Amino acid sequence: MDDREKLLSALKEVRDDVDFEGQYGLVDEGVIDSLDLTQIIAALDEAFDIHIPAGEIEPENFNSVDAMLAMVQRYREA
Repeated sequence: MDDREKLLSALKEVRDDVDFEGQYGLVDEGVIDSLDLTQIIAALDEAFDIHIPAGEIEPENFNSVDAMLAMVQRYREA
């Protein structure tokens, strides 16, 4: 399973009613709320064995799968 598939799997566990691959503006358009965001951060921390600091919890890092994947990859390389 590659990182994108792992990410999508983790996101589906949090909200299986959202088309994460086809949706952009997840935070900006209110598709996911603060509770969803908290659950997504926990799921990413667990799935990728990373820690996302509070300073990275910005809408632009969670508005799309591509943005989340880029953030995950930054922390895996660090």
